[in-house]
Amino acid sequence: MIPVEEIRSVAIRALTKGGLSPEHAAIQLELLLDAEMRGVPSHGLLRLPRVIERVANGVTNPATRGAQSWRGQALLDVDGEQGLGPVVALAALETATARAAETGSCVVAIRNCDHLGMLAFYAEKLAREGKVLLGMTVSEALVHPYGGRHAMIGTNPITIGVPAEPLPFVFDMATSLVSMGKIHDHAHRGAPIPEGWALDAEGNPTTDPNAAKLGAIAPFGGAKGYGLGLAFEVLVSALTGSAIGTAVKGTLDSTEPCNKGDLFVVMEPASGFMPLVSGFLEELRQSAPADPAQPVRIPGDRATVTRAHAGRDGLNVASEVWQRICALA
Repeated sequence: MIPVEEIRSVAIRALTKGGLSPEHAAIQLELLLDAEMRGVPSHGLLRLPRVIERVANGVTNPATRGAQSWRGQALLDVDGEQGLGPVVALAALETATARAAETGSCVVAIRNCDHLGMLAFYAEKLAREGKVLLGMTVSEALVHPYGGRHAMIGTNPITIGVPAEPLPFVFDMATSLVSMGKIHDHAHRGAPIPEGWALDAEGNPTTDPNAAKLGAIAPFGGAKGYGLGLAFEVLVSALTGSAIGTAVKGTLDSTEPCNKGDLFVVMEPASGFMPLVSGFLEELRQSAPADPAQPVRIPGDRATVTRAHAGRDGLNVASEVWQRICALA
């Protein structure tokens, strides 16, 4: 186990040596480290070397916060200018939150911005500020359509954050059965993937994560998950004017400018909602479980416990990933 503070110190050195300002390095690392501590290594530190590679290759601008303009009273248009995903997104959400306080809601449409990372990061941050957040993004074509054999749509996750006590409600889900980052994590660890996760490049089922990286991930829930993923991709592309389908590039490599879209909706909740929502969530937690040894959980409960343990005990980072970060530092 590696103490979190040691990871933070080494990773900040790697990012600043890689061309990020201390401020932007701290934002980027906060996102990656939060995912790692939540038990989502697919969106965690394994992505840090790629951030540095993209800056070195000139396809990521580490200095910009994006160019913002209003496309209506409550629709913020953002050209990310190939900036770092969390830097551009948080700057846009700060502007949108101020506008939503006046208008009740504000849509943020982002294009030309690097990978956002784990969407729950943004949902929790806004929910802790008392806002409701709906967020969507798309990825390179990694998922095969229902009944298909080749990757044609993105993993296209959605997040919802709602203020609640003692913890905000945070839901984050890809419309693929798993993320490609999780398959990369299995490859780093030399572990096979479960049956049904993915097809290889020829469209055949595989448990080899390296073969799956060249093939296609399954949509979750069959036709329904496929339909949701497709709907999100069409919606995001329509509102951001970004690339769609197999034209999307730059979320998994170090050489292509990122051209996908990101969509957020920041909303003011109704007055007096907190006791109702918080009470219902606690009612669910206290409800009778099917297995007495496994209590009913709310989305995000397990990640909260995992993050607390990581803060106390440290993190088990894949050795290959940690060695690369140390070398970059």
